[in-house]
Amino acid sequence: MSERLAKFMARSGVCSRRRAEEYIRQKRVTVNGEIVDSPAFNVEGTEKILFDGEKLPEIETTRLWLYYKPVGLLTTHRDDQNRPTVFDSLPPFMPRVVSVGRLDLNSEGLLLLTNNGELSRKLELPENGCRRYKVKVHGYVDLKKLSALEKGAVVDGVSYEPVKAEVETEKGTNAWLIVTLSEGKNREIRKLMKSIGLDVARLIRLSYGPFQLGSLKKGEVREVPGKVLKEQLGSKFQL
Repeated sequence: MSERLAKFMARSGVCSRRRAEEYIRQKRVTVNGEIVDSPAFNVEGTEKILFDGEKLPEIETTRLWLYYKPVGLLTTHRDDQNRPTVFDSLPPFMPRVVSVGRLDLNSEGLLLLTNNGELSRKLELPENGCRRYKVKVHGYVDLKKLSALEKGAVVDGVSYEPVKAEVETEKGTNAWLIVTLSEGKNREIRKLMKSIGLDVARLIRLSYGPFQLGSLKKGEVREVPGKVLKEQLGSKFQL
């Protein structure tokens, strides 16, 4: 059965599907010695497929890891300023992985890592990846404005889907909120909180889809057992 070249590359774990499409357009991929420049190109998987002259990794069983990302690490494989990244900090026993979405430099908590770029892409879709965060904010919490976020919002011309935010604890001008969202746009929580007069002092992701941060310590990585992975995702993603 044939499939798109970009999807095949993603399943090999070398990169995400979106990144594979970029590499193909850059003419960095050959199939049986011929340069391919269209992401729509189909392959059977039996061809000799090279990326930058190197064979793709063998397609392995899909695996998923939970990682507690500390503050101060970028969620990227490369940084032009040579700042520390998530992937630089992973234990040496880890295979090449891609992240499911991102956490910005100053955010911490649960980050999913997988050797299957196609799974990463699917989990990033809003319908598959409800995210929950614990957020420390400074400022007086206006409950009316906070609850209004459940109707969605527009900030600086950017539309955001409904966000549920509840006060967990509050003391003076400091409060901890539990925030649940589906999209996870760039710095979404920080921008939404700023729009209602609150500054985010700390942001911790507690869960992503059915997966929980739980008792993970900062910098710790833990693989999701194959049986649990299939129970949680198998019916939807054909694992």
